[in-house]
Amino acid sequence: MKLGDIAHVRTGDKGDTSNVAIVAYRSEDWPRLDAALTAERVARHFGAPDTGDISRYALPQLHALNFVIRGALSGGVTRSLALDAHGKCRGATLLDMDLPTD
Repeated sequence: MKLGDIAHVRTGDKGDTSNVAIVAYRSEDWPRLDAALTAERVARHFGAPDTGDISRYALPQLHALNFVIRGALSGGVTRSLALDAHGKCRGATLLDMDLPTD
């Protein structure tokens, strides 16, 4: 099962920081998201060596997780030569993550 089967994503940016929020479609899927999406697992999915630049915030009332990734945008929107200076592709990439089976 892919993460995108049970959740949607919203992204944002501020300077060189990317923000990726994952929101469960159904409240009954929240425990699975909370257990499966650790900062370590998200870092590995994005190819980061560690989680030093990733903070995870749980929002159980919204059935959501918010990941703040510092230093992710190669200087930010106005300074980066990256194709995705806003970090929007990070959300789509995360939705392709395989979730562990029960």
